[in-house]
Amino acid sequence: MLVVDVGGTSVKILATGQDEHRSFASGPTLTPGQMVSGVKKLARDWNYDVVSIGYPGPVLHGRPIAEPYNLGRGWVGFDFAAAFGHPVKVINDAAMQALGSYGGGKMLFLGLGTGLGSTMIIDGIVEPTELGHLPYKKGSYEDYVGRPRKKKWRRHVADVVARFFAALEPDDIVIGGGNVKKLDALPPHSRAGDNANAFRGGFRLWEKDAALPRAGWRSKPAA
Repeated sequence: MLVVDVGGTSVKILATGQDEHRSFASGPTLTPGQMVSGVKKLARDWNYDVVSIGYPGPVLHGRPIAEPYNLGRGWVGFDFAAAFGHPVKVINDAAMQALGSYGGGKMLFLGLGTGLGSTMIIDGIVEPTELGHLPYKKGSYEDYVGRPRKKKWRRHVADVVARFFAALEPDDIVIGGGNVKKLDALPPHSRAGDNANAFRGGFRLWEKDAALPRAGWRSKPAA
């Protein structure tokens, strides 16, 4: 089993039985064909028969439905299974990390990266959301918490988490993504995620797991 986590700055991969992930640089010109070629080259000495892909954009029925903001073009309609020569499952990247962070009940995942990724998991059913695009102050939630360069960023993160907690009433809030480490303290009712959970989520897409009683996941387009 091979898990591919596609990001705006790098593509990370990990296979079953391996202890350390591998990666290569991505960037604004990366096409899906180049991604597949890079992954196959990097994983040439690994054995795998299925592939999970965490995609940085909305996914519907296992297929990207919009081009990624920070990569090249051609992702919508690309045949990943044919390119890899193996069965492939594609899921939103925040949803994949959320799935790897899930321990049961009703969980809200918020990914602090170049944007704001969000996913709800309720009784084992994964539901990617686009909370970051909802209106907030003079823009959207993503405008205020997606990039830590802004003034009062930590205060905005705490406010956003409090608003989502009040509105959605989750049992558990996981804050993941690369920028969670830039928080001085976690907001109330939340715990820190780990980017390594993206790989765990990718493995879970193919495995039976006691934490996923209904063994289901689905994706929907952006609101």
